[in-house]
Amino acid sequence: MIIKELDFSREISKNDLLEALKGEANQVHIHDFIKTCSFLKKNMEHVHPHFKEEYIKMYTEGYLKGYRDVKNDKTSYNGHVDTAELGEAILLLEKQEKLMEAEFSNRRSFKPYLILSLYTTFILEEPVHPVGTPFPGGLKVREDNNIYYCPVKENNENNPLAVCGFCIALQEPDM
Repeated sequence: MIIKELDFSREISKNDLLEALKGEANQVHIHDFIKTCSFLKKNMEHVHPHFKEEYIKMYTEGYLKGYRDVKNDKTSYNGHVDTAELGEAILLLEKQEKLMEAEFSNRRSFKPYLILSLYTTFILEEPVHPVGTPFPGGLKVREDNNIYYCPVKENNENNPLAVCGFCIALQEPDM
């Protein structure tokens, strides 16, 4: 099963989504990681040099770890995903895929990003950026009493390349 085979007319269990993500992961090749990471590196040109190398390393390792985690996840999850939110997330990711396709002329290169984003958000119920992800100004994604906070969520909700619109993290309140 893959994402396109999910039946959005009924409830989708976390286990069904996980199986679809495993199906997507089975279609990933090393070239997909290379292209995804190349796209990421190109889109980090605006990031301060102090953070750029750390971000690229963190994202690259995150894609590979997320891929491995999805493929090896044998957990039986309770509950269902919000099909409306999942549908919106998939639509956003499909728009982003078109941007990737224009950049690389290859639809496959987007799969690691899609897998990781949906897995962390809808299966693990964690933010896309892991706790501790650094941002300029010494700010980081953090967790407090099982609530995740991101210091840049509001600044990126309309960014066509960001997944902030469906990330479960809340905007970090002004201190």
